[in-house]
Order: sequence, then C-alpha cells, then structure tokens
Amino acid sequence: MTTSLFMRIRDRFPADTSRVLMETPDGRTYSYADADQESSRFAATLVALGAQKGDRIAVQVDKSPESLFLYLGCIRAGLVYLPLNTAYQAEELAYFMNNAAPVVFVCQPGREDEVRHIAREQDVAVVMTLGTEGDGSIIDASQDQTTDFPAVACADDDLAAILYTSGTTGKPKGAMMTQINLWSNATTLEKLWGFTRVDVLFHALPVFHTHGLFIACHCVLLSGSKMYFAPRFDRDEALKVLPCCTVMMGVPTFYVRLLAGNDFTAETTRNMRLFISGSAPLLPETFMAFQRRTGHTLLERYGMTEMGMATSNPLDGERIVHTVGQALPDVDIRVTDDAGRVLPAGQVGVLEARGPNVFAGYWKMPEKTREEFRDDGFFITGDIALIDDRGYVHIVGRAKDLVITGGFNVYPKEIETAIDDLDGVLESAVIGVPHPDFGEAIVAIVVRTDPCLADQMIIDAIKGRLANFKVPKKVIFVPDLPRNAMGKVQKNILRDQYQNLF
Repeated sequence: MTTSLFMRIRDRFPADTSRVLMETPDGRTYSYADADQESSRFAATLVALGAQKGDRIAVQVDKSPESLFLYLGCIRAGLVYLPLNTAYQAEELAYFMNNAAPVVFVCQPGREDEVRHIAREQDVAVVMTLGTEGDGSIIDASQDQTTDFPAVACADDDLAAILYTSGTTGKPKGAMMTQINLWSNATTLEKLWGFTRVDVLFHALPVFHTHGLFIACHCVLLSGSKMYFAPRFDRDEALKVLPCCTVMMGVPTFYVRLLAGNDFTAETTRNMRLFISGSAPLLPETFMAFQRRTGHTLLERYGMTEMGMATSNPLDGERIVHTVGQALPDVDIRVTDDAGRVLPAGQVGVLEARGPNVFAGYWKMPEKTREEFRDDGFFITGDIALIDDRGYVHIVGRAKDLVITGGFNVYPKEIETAIDDLDGVLESAVIGVPHPDFGEAIVAIVVRTDPCLADQMIIDAIKGRLANFKVPKKVIFVPDLPRNAMGKVQKNILRDQYQNLF
C-alpha cells in the first residue's frame, strides 16, 4: 500500500474541508482546506529549494497557523521535520546545525542575520524566515506554488521527525521518530481520549515538542475537530475561551495559574469534557484543588520525547491521584532492577517501554542507542517507577539529575559546564527545587574563586549562552559542595537543603 504519515492524516480530514480547523485569538479562522493547500505550497517550496526525501528541515519559529502548515508540508514531501525551541541561543543552534545537517533552516524574521551567520559556519545552504502574521521569505516563496503537491510515499520506518532532548553529558540527543511512531500514537490517543468532530481543543502549548505538536495537533487532525490556537498560555484569554471549548491539554503550570484566582470556577468549565495534564509531575494538591473548584478530575498521562505517550489514566474509569495511569493498548511496560530483571507489581525500579510509538534511536549516536535499549526491544526510560496490582504506573523518581521546569526537560550538566567555564568559578552543582509556578526551579550552587563574582553576573553570562528556561532562577554561593566517600557531589543533600527556597 502506498502511504505515508501525511497521507494517513489527510485521509482523516472531514469530507467537508471547509470545516474550521483553527481559530486564533485575533479572530482569524483556518479550514481543513487551508491546511491541505498551504501544506502543498510549503512542500513544493522546500523541494524547489533543493530538499529531497529524507532531508532535514530545521524550524525555529514562533507558534502560528503557518508553523503547523509548514510541519504538514515537510511530511507531505517526505522530509524530516526538526522543530527547535525558540529560546535556543546561537551556541545551541550551531550544535543542532552541525549535528543534523539540515538543508533548510527556517527561523524567526528578527533572527535572520544571526542565523545566517551560524548557517554559513555550519554549511547550511538555505535560511528562510517565517513570522506570526503570515509573513516571511518562505511565505513569499510559496505564493506561486501548487496547491496540489503529490504526497511522497514513505515506509513506516522512514523518519518523520527528529526531536532533540537534553542529554546527561550536556549534549542534546536527536530522537528519531518514524512515520509509524507518530501515526500509531496519534490513532491510539485520539480513540483513547474520545476525540470526535464536535470537540474544540484549547491549544496553548508550544509546537516545538511532542506535547503541543504531535499529541495535541494530531488528535485534532485525526478527529476532524477544531482547536483554539493560542500563541501561548495567557490566563485571561483562557478564562474567556474555555467556556467555548471541550478539551484542554496543558502542563501543570497552566492549571496552577488557573487556580490562582477566584474567577476560575465551575461555570468557566461548564462545556469542558476533559482536562489533560502532562510534561511534568502534577502535585496532588493541584489535582485535588482543581477537582474541588471545577468538579473535573485532571487526566494525567506519561510520555517522553522518545516515545510520545506510553501511559494514561482512563477517560472512563478511575483517575488516581499521583499516578500516570495504565499502559496504552499497544504499549508494553515493565519495571526492572539494575541488572535488567523484571520486578513484580509493587516493587520500585526503572520503567521500560516497548511499542510502535517508541523511537528508532538517537541520530548519529549508535552507541547511545544501544545503551538505551534491551535486547528484547524495551526502551529504558531512566524514570523510577512502580506498577501497582491494577496496572497503574506511579512515577516515584526521575532519571538522575533531570529537572522539569515549566514542562521543559533540563539536564544540569549542560548548565554546570557553562557556569564552570566562567572566570572566578571553581565548580558548580545545578539542582531543581520545588516552585509553586514552574513545578521545579533551577538553582545553581557555586563555589567561587573570585569573591567579587556576583549571582547576577553568572545569570547574565548564562543568558547569553543557553535558552532562557535553562537559566538558574537563583545562584547560591557556598565554600564547598557536599561529597560522598567517592568524591561525588551529593545533590540529594543540596535538594533537601534548599527545598523551601521558593
């Protein structure tokens, strides 16, 4: 059968393609016909720029309807979509360009000169721009292109996207997502969460990672439903729009902010059928407060960049606080000990998963890929969990050192390397501590050799090198770091010491 991820998605469009797919806060609407035609123009444009099947297209742009159409255009042409966080700085972009070797880099108009300079150094031939108002050089180039570009057929194991995820060594890893990885997860979740054409999704997530781009958008596209496509989460906008919506996907921070004012009530959520939370642990107090305030029980699920979603609390059935539910119907999960032996229900170990949603490996990192998979195909998530006797997964810890702040994964090693490079710093330890808004806040514990070195000097220096969400919220100077008998820094002691910092 000749098919592809794009063909499968387009086959699920409603018969009446004039149906609204997206509405934006300024009142603009976009239909399924627009998605079909504009993705065609983008596909034709990228091919005209020299892109061939399997080539990478790097995209670092602000959220807009056109950014979604560009994604669809990439997979329509058999290209590999490479979304990048808009907060990434020059040093990070240079790494991505060098590692992924994209043939086209699409950036924000305001960063064109900066990106062109980096692209020249990294031998990336083409730089285009895309703005939030239907503007940019790639829009201009697409105007005369065909609205009937023939979709390129792809095998199930052909790549559809590469998503970079932070690495414990400080260098991000490119998770290779295949056509079937994305399609299988999309069809499973659309059915599991009960999406139909009458749904309206409140979409306030960024579209440069799995949650906002693949999970949220695919559920809408496959069900022929509609989404309110907000550029970012704004509490006032959410209060205005939620009465007209039926589903919301968000990170815990969104729900904490909604609960922050008494104007968020059960009346606000009168037409909602489902609130989904993910990308970071949901605090039990948030879960209970949301239930008391609205009468709705948040549905928490679990996933990773490397596999999309793997577990979910049920749509119909008991949603248990502090659990991420049961394995998806087409996913196998288990908990193992340090030696890889499978543990019985109720015992704590490392969570592993296997299924059609699990990625193909890390781009250009075959050794790392081998390290992360068992011989029988199970992916070692690195998260510490137990599975109870009902099959509900309880995440009790995370991969060593990982910090999840505002829904973004951050590995401290990358920040520690940047801080340790600064003059006047002997060494540093970066930790995550509880924060009422972000879930966790990044804190840098620093041993300095220059007593004149100030906390703001370190923060300012890091801002110039790393994405803003990686910048420490606080810098604390100490005479030395706690270490065990083997000389290893005991971050658990630091986390306990500073857990009430915010």
